[in-house]
Amino acid sequence: MYIEYDQEEYLWELYTKGKTSDKKHRYQPEVIRGYQKAVFVLSSAKRIEDLFLNHSLNYEALQGDKKGISSVRINKKYRLEFTVKEIKHEQIITCCRLLDISNHYK
Repeated sequence: MYIEYDQEEYLWELYTKGKTSDKKHRYQPEVIRGYQKAVFVLSSAKRIEDLFLNHSLNYEALQGDKKGISSVRINKKYRLEFTVKEIKHEQIITCCRLLDISNHYK
């Protein structure tokens, strides 16, 4: 899968540097490691169905006001929300656009 970070610069910084200059988005080291693992698994997947095989990610398609958004678990408290779209050319390419790291219980 191709990972696209859109306008969320802090997501790119967290993945590549393990920290961010954005004071609003500071996380504990175990949250950052979980995020980096989740992004690595997303980028390694050939198709969305590959995420079903990794049960620790708890992949789910969200419902209600977040319909159209998918998520995987970073840890017990946080999840990584993203959208998935398929683009047809000669082959099908799945693009993930990382939206946010959200508190699962808010």
